[in-house]
Amino acid sequence: MLRTLRPRHISGALLAYALLRPLSAAAADDETQAWLTESVVIRASAADTIGIDSSQRFRSGRANGEQQTVRVLLDHGVAPGLLIGGGLAYFRSAAEQELRFFEQATFTRGVFLARARLEQRYFDTAERPGWRLRQRLQAAIPLGSRKAPTLIAATEFFFQLNRARPSDKTGLATMRQQIGLRQPLSKALDLQFLYMRQQTFRDRRPDTVSHIPWATLTWKI
Repeated sequence: MLRTLRPRHISGALLAYALLRPLSAAAADDETQAWLTESVVIRASAADTIGIDSSQRFRSGRANGEQQTVRVLLDHGVAPGLLIGGGLAYFRSAAEQELRFFEQATFTRGVFLARARLEQRYFDTAERPGWRLRQRLQAAIPLGSRKAPTLIAATEFFFQLNRARPSDKTGLATMRQQIGLRQPLSKALDLQFLYMRQQTFRDRRPDTVSHIPWATLTWKI
């Protein structure tokens, strides 16, 4: 008699869900976007890092049109492999504007990274803020010397904790999967190119699946 195998840890369950969930998305509505990001990372001290980035997201009208973003982040090292940080971001599209505050903890060990981020999202189309939890799992695998590219593979889960609008979904709302390369161009400059599959879960309607090529240029000071 076959026995059902169950993940022993939450992380195992999430990873299994990430691998199996796309198989049920055959009826999903597909769309294509393209994202560009410019990022500056400033080493402010031995323990503190400041990040500033802006993005241009080229999206269709059914995805609320093109979007521009600006984000500022501060991370502070509190122990080996552990960063605590937070920041704010501004998102603008033709459909709405969003001001976002967030707090996060990032754990790194070898090539692996795990990040938990809590967001408070203020929309000009909603009367109260939306709270969201994001859980990211990532592997960054060097493919050779320091000048060689690094393979990036990641999965991220988005959990809506409340409804900012009556139509909002609570629980697991979005899942992202990424695969790509990060190539150092110089000691201070990196170019990263990813393919991202973003799946948005909707009640009583087909899921939306976005296919997104995403290029990021990072300058490290």
